[in-house]
Amino acid sequence: MIPLSTPLPALSRRDLLQGVGATAALGLLPRLSRANTQTQEPQMQPKAFVYTEVQISIPFNDAPWQQINESLLVQPGFLNKTWLSGLGTGSLGGFYAFDSLENAQAFVTGYFPGEARNFGVAHNTRVFDAEAVAEASAPLNSPYFGGSTTARPGAFVYTELQVNVPFAEAPWRERNPALLQTPGLLAKTWLSGVNTNTLGGFDAFDTVESAKAFAIDAFPKVAAAMNCAFYTRVFDASVTEEASRQLHSPYFA
Repeated sequence: MIPLSTPLPALSRRDLLQGVGATAALGLLPRLSRANTQTQEPQMQPKAFVYTEVQISIPFNDAPWQQINESLLVQPGFLNKTWLSGLGTGSLGGFYAFDSLENAQAFVTGYFPGEARNFGVAHNTRVFDAEAVAEASAPLNSPYFGGSTTARPGAFVYTELQVNVPFAEAPWRERNPALLQTPGLLAKTWLSGVNTNTLGGFDAFDTVESAKAFAIDAFPKVAAAMNCAFYTRVFDASVTEEASRQLHSPYFA
């Protein structure tokens, strides 16, 4: 693993836009591989993803996740959820898969605002087109599109770039080879914002240290090369496994 203090090679704007990130420049070997899924039960591929985060600070074990899980399991079109606990903030959130865009939109406009209201706090929600990113995410071991890993994630990273790029025009084919060499990356799911065409990702890492290196050091260089603002969040995966497993999270199957 690369220490955070290790200087990175100078990279050109062209290199970053083409996906030759710092990890590729260092000649790191790929960490991801497509697993043999023939023995796994087939799962419905999602049509939409939802990201949520509630503006609260609470140790995850003190959150009423058991009661919330019961409500989530009966939401129309709900497929699965991975709980998120903000690293250093204690915020509560989640990454969800739905069977249709319509059900995902109904969730963020109907059910979820009430959940945040129960906490008496503001919240953040995003809806993403899962069908648009299936081809790009599959080679990156995304568990939503056939990927699998025996390693338990130590952290999750959410990223979003403030751009308007239809995903069909996004340079994901150029970016994927460099992403495959990202230290500690277990799986990545590309994200394409509904109605906004923002570009982003939901990534699983082996450790918190690997996740922070990506969010703090590597990803800002990509945003700078695209001349855009960005949003990154790091979550501690170790504390949410039990809660996520109850909601069929593909990361803890």
